[in-house]
Amino acid sequence: MKVTRFPVYLVLAILFAAFAVSAVTAQDSPAVKAIKDRGVLRVGVKVDVPKFGYRDPATGVVDGYEIDLARAVAAKILGDPTKIDLTAVTAKTRGPLLDNGEVDMVIATFTITDERRKSYNFSDPYFVDGVGLMVKKSSGYTSFRDLNGKRIGVAQSATSKKAVEDEAANLGIRVNFSQFNTYPEIRAALDSGRVDCFSVDTSILWGYMDNTTMLLPERFSPQPYGIATKFDNKGLAALVNDLVAQLKASGQNDTLLVKWGLK
Repeated sequence: MKVTRFPVYLVLAILFAAFAVSAVTAQDSPAVKAIKDRGVLRVGVKVDVPKFGYRDPATGVVDGYEIDLARAVAAKILGDPTKIDLTAVTAKTRGPLLDNGEVDMVIATFTITDERRKSYNFSDPYFVDGVGLMVKKSSGYTSFRDLNGKRIGVAQSATSKKAVEDEAANLGIRVNFSQFNTYPEIRAALDSGRVDCFSVDTSILWGYMDNTTMLLPERFSPQPYGIATKFDNKGLAALVNDLVAQLKASGQNDTLLVKWGLK
């Protein structure tokens, strides 16, 4: 069998041309064109997660690591990082808001799972966390096993509940759950004794810590966060994924993590 060998420079030229066509296709896709015509990028973000997306109660300003990522996407598409329209989302509402077109994308501690990939496009992970357990120091709990028979507060539609259930099954213990719309509600339930533990990704829990609480030592079920777009918006998804890769390769993502105390 004859094998045709191409010069290295020709192979590189072909690869570069393919990348260039891909970039042009993404920029010219209907979803990206709609954003450009509108002149603003609509992004679903958390407003109750300190360091990621948090609304300052004194000023009303929403800021955080994921808000900076939204600015980076706006800069790539519109050439201006300020051209963003932020919509507050929760674990329960972010999917529906994306489905009905009220937002172009969701950057909201949205964990990538195989099941969710059937409904949405996800970028490569920009941050990886793990599920943690916050308890009151006065409870005397020192490990997950101590929560046998206890009640754990989790967010509706979040992956935390299944992660805790799976870990409890591994340990042979039983736990009960109460589900809430927002993280402040779970924290209030912990303070009032309606739940014995507040469970969500560890980086989110850190934003709700004070001198009356502590984190148990266990960390489980890695939680990779990705930028989500509608499943049929392939061009927009390709553009976003390219940006995430650029931010990680250039070190800019690490810079943002350091800025927000996440690294």
